[in-house]
Amino acid sequence: QVQLVESGGGSVQAGGSLRLSCAASGSIFSINSMAWYRQAPRNQRELVAAISRSGSLNYADAVKGRFTISRDNAKNTVYLQMNSLKPEDTAVYYCYGNFEIDGSGRTYQFWGQGTQVTVSS
Repeated sequence: QVQLVESGGGSVQAGGSLRLSCAASGSIFSINSMAWYRQAPRNQRELVAAISRSGSLNYADAVKGRFTISRDNAKNTVYLQMNSLKPEDTAVYYCYGNFEIDGSGRTYQFWGQGTQVTVSS
């Protein structure tokens, strides 16, 4: 099994910044991809940013130019730097990981517990 532990959420005023971290631990053979999703009240969970094994990046249009996803392979950790935050960024942010855990080539998906980000106007 793999555990994803998020940290860095909190409350900030509009225009401010936060940095989320997600550390993966457990039986990790290799990391296929990691990502951040978010879910606001009454909304579906949506992709915010993703980073693939090769390092290619993908961002939701709503956060392009403001958010940056990065990773530290040595620490099995992915980060989300969030700048110029807006009230509409308020949501629970979830870390997602797609891992190979046993060297078979089969991958498995894991989710973190979520961390609240609240942006006030």
